[in-house]
Amino acid sequence: MLYKKTILTKFLSNGMKADFAVVMEDGLYKAALYINGRFVHGPAMPEPLSEPNDTITHWMGNKPGVGLTTEEAERITREVALENSVVKHRLKSL
Repeated sequence: MLYKKTILTKFLSNGMKADFAVVMEDGLYKAALYINGRFVHGPAMPEPLSEPNDTITHWMGNKPGVGLTTEEAERITREVALENSVVKHRLKSL
């Protein structure tokens, strides 16, 4: 897994720092969650909550994971899609 950049940083209610990053794995970009600098296994993109509330609609990490708003989830998804579109464009021009 190759780190590209941090997309979003949140401070959790327990005081821990959650960084959502773009990473490359197997030639494609995906999102990764780091808690206090340590990688947390989980889905490669934000997942919708089965029972969202007024503010938290998505999650990443191990369940229970870190909650995300719709805007945060869309930002992560948009950044990963952008990086993957650049890879696809470069491959076309070869």
